[in-house]
Amino acid sequence: VGEELKEKGYGGIYNVGKGATHPPRLVIMTYDPPKDVLTEEDEEQSAITLVGKGIVYDTGGLAIKSRVGMCGMKHDMGGAAGVLGGFTAAVRLRTPRKIRLMLCLAENAIGPKSVRNDDIITQYSGKTVEINNSDAEGRLVLSDAVAHATKHFDDSDLVVDMATLTGAQLVSTGKMHAAILTNKEELEHTAVKAGLTSGDLCYPLLYAPELLKKEFNSKVADMKNSVKDRSNAQCSCAGHFIESHIDSDYIERDGGWLHVDMAGPGTKAERGTGYGVGLVLSLVGAAGFSSRN
Repeated sequence: VGEELKEKGYGGIYNVGKGATHPPRLVIMTYDPPKDVLTEEDEEQSAITLVGKGIVYDTGGLAIKSRVGMCGMKHDMGGAAGVLGGFTAAVRLRTPRKIRLMLCLAENAIGPKSVRNDDIITQYSGKTVEINNSDAEGRLVLSDAVAHATKHFDDSDLVVDMATLTGAQLVSTGKMHAAILTNKEELEHTAVKAGLTSGDLCYPLLYAPELLKKEFNSKVADMKNSVKDRSNAQCSCAGHFIESHIDSDYIERDGGWLHVDMAGPGTKAERGTGYGVGLVLSLVGAAGFSSRN
């Protein structure tokens, strides 16, 4: 919480939320399934880690949003709400798989302590980021959590992050389908199938980090937090920013990562839709959402 995040190296979450009245938080929960629901096959499954963007209100920070653009930003915690709802339901359904939940909670507020464009911050991964857009804050908080998960959770072979991350998602995959980005082709197919099973539809983005990482080039840090060319696969770029903070040992042991940008399907008619709950339940194999049910 608050200054503790700074002391422990969570520079993304801390700097995004430090200007608000209520301090930022990183919430971590773990569900261990009851022994009586586990089969031998279940016991061999690795844990799954769910990460949610919980920006409880987004003014854009010092790169302030417009009068019209700021309205509705109470929904910028939709990713955290989705994974929390899915986690809670999975626990109540006694799902036979270990699940971890990480909620990145902050308000991107305006004040004398707010992070500034041109600031350089250090993320939990150890990488430095030049802030060139304080309104590209979601990727900063998610990167800290993904770095933590892939560094410390040795029993997890899948990290799923969910967020209302970019307006570009609606251009890429529309209002009904979330956009997904993943480092494994088979995981891409699994996610699409999970969407069809649950009704939380999703569709793949271009995956090309070797072509897109140059969009974040910085002269003074490891990277900037916002792209140079907004017309160059912007939604994919945002996901690749998060991916760049995955721990290298996790990649070496062939760990999976799935990014879900649900800015479009997360709201309808100025209300939250509950998107993400069903998708999570299908991904974790909960009763009624699993192919073996």
